[in-house]
Amino acid sequence: MVKSMLKRFTTLDYVITIILLGLGFVFLYPVYYTIIVSFSDTYNITAGNVKFWPLGFNVLAYKQILSNNRVPLAYWNTILYTAVGVMVNLSMTALTAYPLSRKNMWGRSFFMKMITFTMFFSGGMIPMFLLVSSLGMLNTIWSIVLPNAIWTYQMLIVRSFYMSIPESLHESANIDGASEFRIFLQIMVPLSKPAFATVGLFFFMGHWNNYLAPLIYLKDPAKYPLQVVLRQMLINDDTANYNLAIPDNLTPEAMKNATIVVSMIPVMLIYPFAQKYFVKGMMLGAVKG
Repeated sequence: MVKSMLKRFTTLDYVITIILLGLGFVFLYPVYYTIIVSFSDTYNITAGNVKFWPLGFNVLAYKQILSNNRVPLAYWNTILYTAVGVMVNLSMTALTAYPLSRKNMWGRSFFMKMITFTMFFSGGMIPMFLLVSSLGMLNTIWSIVLPNAIWTYQMLIVRSFYMSIPESLHESANIDGASEFRIFLQIMVPLSKPAFATVGLFFFMGHWNNYLAPLIYLKDPAKYPLQVVLRQMLINDDTANYNLAIPDNLTPEAMKNATIVVSMIPVMLIYPFAQKYFVKGMMLGAVKG
């Protein structure tokens, strides 16, 4: 079997494989380098000896991070903002996409055009800030979550998935006397789990990596998510302001890289479980548009 597959490989296939392996190395090595630096000692990091594996293996950077409350607090803030944001996004997206998937909805074409319009034109940062401020949401979690409650592209994916579900299910439920809301909750939502997993992964990544909104709307450093803290540590070399006392046998580089590794853990844990739904949700949602 393997030999027959190798025989079918052309020169172009080998060239493409080599290129893809090279690109994979280029993309993955920075992540790997970040991990090994976080476990290396001061001398080898300063001397530039760390290349392919940790030298002077230790976990001092992780102990130092966890012993200080600022980074764990930022980590908790990120988890909270992401969890609430994903729940709000999924709820609003599911509710918005359902009526827009019904062919007999009055004004469906108009609403679809208005919603699609927002993909190309936005109100701007200053009007959004004034709106959030006038609603009294500044320096709260809602200033991060509610302005992005619905993402148009993800809503269109869920809408397409709804439209791929056989119309006969909806008609049968109507004949049995089920209301639209009951059909939505008991038929459409359970059947749309692959689509929700697909867009949920987008929502998770968007909220977990959200940097601009917290920077604009949050004024209290105690409410900063991990991405804002990371930016101040990496760009401004601001470890001192976060009370991260660095011992003599530990470099700021190890601290920064350890913080980056800690921020990657949830993504690395969640993505493998959501991946099996990702392609399925994208393909099934593309049956009808």
